[in-house]
Amino acid sequence: MTKLHHRLRDEVRTFAESEIAPRVPAMEKSRSVEVELARMIAAQGWIGITVDPEYGGMGLGHLAKTIVIEEISRVSGAMGAMVQASQLGTAKILHYGTEQQKCRWLPAVSDGRCLPTIAVTERETGGHVLGMTSTATRDGDHYVLNGRKVFVGNSHIGDLHGVVARTGLGSTGLSAFLVESNTSGLALAEHEPSMGLAGFSFGELIFDNCRVPAENLLGIEGHGLEVAYSSSVLYGRPNLAAVSLGLHQAIVEETVEFAQRRVRNGRPLSEMPTITQKLGQLQSDLMTARINLYHAVHMLDEGLPCDAELMNAKLVNVELSLNAARTAMEVHAAHGLSAGRKLERLLRDAHHIYAPAGTSDIQRLRLAEVALGDTKRQWSDRLSERLRSSSAALRATSAAGAGGYRRR
Repeated sequence: MTKLHHRLRDEVRTFAESEIAPRVPAMEKSRSVEVELARMIAAQGWIGITVDPEYGGMGLGHLAKTIVIEEISRVSGAMGAMVQASQLGTAKILHYGTEQQKCRWLPAVSDGRCLPTIAVTERETGGHVLGMTSTATRDGDHYVLNGRKVFVGNSHIGDLHGVVARTGLGSTGLSAFLVESNTSGLALAEHEPSMGLAGFSFGELIFDNCRVPAENLLGIEGHGLEVAYSSSVLYGRPNLAAVSLGLHQAIVEETVEFAQRRVRNGRPLSEMPTITQKLGQLQSDLMTARINLYHAVHMLDEGLPCDAELMNAKLVNVELSLNAARTAMEVHAAHGLSAGRKLERLLRDAHHIYAPAGTSDIQRLRLAEVALGDTKRQWSDRLSERLRSSSAALRATSAAGAGGYRRR
């Protein structure tokens, strides 16, 4: 943590409490996709926080990105999810885009004009990427896409979808494409409100003879599996862990405030030994979750192999935030069940972070492979040269001071 990181946290927290918090009740009531606020957040430049300055980004790295997502999620899990999903969409261009694609799209991402997404999951195959059936067939200077993608973060507000589809057989038969949201043949299924994250869209994209220019192929044909896996490991897991961490922080703050304010037999609940123990455990778990995630993303910033640390960060943060929500409900008792209470919203939101980028069971299976010495070359190692180069740029920015890092 540098002075730059602390200033960034102060800036994001001030924005979140002044601009996002007042809109949360309306988002909960309408349960529709919140477009205006998403665009306002994007205009702050935070979606491009890991984008190199040469493309208009902040170039501040993954720890800074984590702080942004964490602080927004502390106020609104839905808007934290929006930010993390857009940054996940940015990853595919950063790591696999051609120079032409980077010059075209990254400046627009960095100043908030473009919200990118990534579309991989299909209804029948879930996390089994190789089982996907959506196709992309070459036709002259275009590819023709057919199929459906579900659980696409920012589906209804995204401007540029990173779509993985089948161009051949087997693991080398997947390719990735950049598909603009206004492309003919691309449609959106109707937005369906969910249990939590009111205001966030994670819906379905429908491709019906959707013609995409061949120049929008991301990387080279056959690299779709790499695009999907590396984006999930290097961005998806830590991003979602940051959403969980922000929700976790809010749960602890809400529970402590309730325990101090609520009086039983002339004494605040916080002075009752059983409640004091619960508050202590909440604080301990929060500190554990934060240091776990910060350590993992710091390694990522340094270009060190850290796939296991990123998996563990997602596992630990999700599980401890869910544990915190349950403990908080125990402290609140019947008061926590009331619709419209902040804790009730936080509980619903926390459950949404469990499945994306791999459930806790998946993280445990991958970590078991680490323990058994049965792992392949890590994605953080494969892309380490670029990550180290970004880290060097970050150190240069930090040394120069944070005075010019903000975008407006």
